[in-house]
Amino acid sequence: MPTCLPHVLRRCHTCAAERFRANGKFRVNANHKLIDAWLLVLCTTCGETAKLTVLERMNVRSVRPELLDRLHANDPALAAELLQDPVVRRRNRVALDWAGAWRLDTGGSDHLDREVTDVSVRFAARIPVRPVRLIAEGCGLPRAEVERLASEGSLVSAVRLSGKLSSDFTFTLKRSRSCRHPG
Repeated sequence: MPTCLPHVLRRCHTCAAERFRANGKFRVNANHKLIDAWLLVLCTTCGETAKLTVLERMNVRSVRPELLDRLHANDPALAAELLQDPVVRRRNRVALDWAGAWRLDTGGSDHLDREVTDVSVRFAARIPVRPVRLIAEGCGLPRAEVERLASEGSLVSAVRLSGKLSSDFTFTLKRSRSCRHPG
């Protein structure tokens, strides 16, 4: 689950740094019947403000009133939703860096002493994470050990465990007595 907003990867026009942070602030500008809205992000190096386009030259009547209210209220939850929206990211040519912006909630360690453990991983947000890393953290194992278990067939999943995922998946860990959760 997310713990804070991710960094926005985009080049700063002032200092050439490539990381911005969103603080949930929006700028809304109306010109007659047309409205523009931007999510404001700050360069982590120089503090320069950049704008990520949310609405562009939209007719005010075509924008849901609750969306306008959330924009005017600088709703941080709306900022999180918009950052995860692939259309917004593509329009603004930005990527997200989730490093340090999420945590793993295992729901306890009672299940780790079983011979066979079936686990369902549920994402509270579309955070791209390597399944091997999640499994390693959740079981208190080194990533190399998780990769070894997968290659020998003791760790089985319908999804590819290499690469990154941002959607729910399940896996089965056999011989989990070697899987000890720290604490």
